[in-house]
Amino acid sequence: MTTKSAATEPGRELGHTMLPRQLTMMGLGSAIGAGLFLGSGAGVQAAGPAVLLSYLVAGTLIIIVMWALGEMAAANPVSGAFSVYAQRALGNTAGATVGWLWWLQLVVVIAAEALGAAGLLFTVWPVVPVWALSLIFMAVFTAINLAGVKNFGEFEFWFAILKVAAIVIFLIIGAALILGLLPDVPGPGLSVITADFAPAGLGGIATALFVVIFAFGGTEIVSVAAAETRDPERSVRHAIRTVVWRILVFYIGSVFVIAAVLPSTSEALKSPFAGVLDAARIPGAGAAITLVAVVALLSALNANLYGASRMAFSLSQRGEAPRVLSRLNAARVPVVAVAVSVAFGFVAAILELLFPDRILPALFQLVGSTCLVVWGSALVSQLVLRRRADREGTALPLRMKGFPVLTIVGLVLLALIFAVGFSSPESSKQLVSTLILVAAIAAACWAAARFGRTRRTDG
Repeated sequence: MTTKSAATEPGRELGHTMLPRQLTMMGLGSAIGAGLFLGSGAGVQAAGPAVLLSYLVAGTLIIIVMWALGEMAAANPVSGAFSVYAQRALGNTAGATVGWLWWLQLVVVIAAEALGAAGLLFTVWPVVPVWALSLIFMAVFTAINLAGVKNFGEFEFWFAILKVAAIVIFLIIGAALILGLLPDVPGPGLSVITADFAPAGLGGIATALFVVIFAFGGTEIVSVAAAETRDPERSVRHAIRTVVWRILVFYIGSVFVIAAVLPSTSEALKSPFAGVLDAARIPGAGAAITLVAVVALLSALNANLYGASRMAFSLSQRGEAPRVLSRLNAARVPVVAVAVSVAFGFVAAILELLFPDRILPALFQLVGSTCLVVWGSALVSQLVLRRRADREGTALPLRMKGFPVLTIVGLVLLALIFAVGFSSPESSKQLVSTLILVAAIAAACWAAARFGRTRRTDG
């Protein structure tokens, strides 16, 4: 590893005005979105209360991945993050493949967040159709992303504060409901969980695992944002330590409440947070939490659009994407990269008009397992770069504890997830599709690099 970046050119650099508190809350903002407020219900439907096992496995993996990314980001804060680390550890084709795969993943997630937020808002305010609301959200958050990283970070900070507060209140109400502490509301206790813990068996847990992985996807954006943060070494260290445990508490706590209150066959799992609060018989609470969920989804959209545009910018700076994507506006924001990254979201909104209620489920399925490839590349890169740094005697500002054991444990968990995934027809299709996509991107990156070299030589 090195503390000097070679991924940007002088005079074409991003700003460095994001505050440490904004970086921390961005990590939460990118992860607490559609995956929690909508995907958690799909996970319970797939696996029943056994979805908690899926969350524990994925949660352990994301802790290890975040520690590995934190070590590399503190040593080398660049906008390409794990794409750059993969390039330095495994070669140019690997770095470009990981970068483009993550960009495609976020592009799809952005569309999913917009449609999810629009669908939830429509349930409490059925005036503007879902597709139109989605278009409005995309336009607004494109403008916010173009306003400059400091303004973007402040907006994201307060968005994240609101949804974290809402989740804490949800957990308190859910605990009171389960324990029977609410007046005139019978408490279910653990009866729902113990009655049928794994109704779909191992296959259901495997299917839910990929829903859960989608939910945790986005936490790696902290390593991308480090490049535009003041004092990145300290900021990354603080963000990694706080984001990981907060996400686990919020996710596992919320899913435990949902699984304990709503059976896997409940229609309320379509909007699980509202379903739990409706079961608690708190007037207006269901509508209120639905509005909070809308804010959460929009916050995640905001953060993911930021991440996608910075990855496109980094790929352009390294010659792995068209040079126009590195063009900056007066606020030192990659304006073309933002526009390209948000374009699919506008297309998805039109598709929602043509195919109502069919686009969001398809988007969830499309990106569920791409996270596994990105996380795997991060772990392998950290294994290679850390050994290289130790061999060369390079001092690192942040060192992952338990190396190399924890890194290897993370890779073993990834291998087990793939093995379990291939045991289920539903998830195996998703895995095969992901592997085909990765191979296609890698082939395109290799061919583009070779063609580029040949053209420069001929010229």
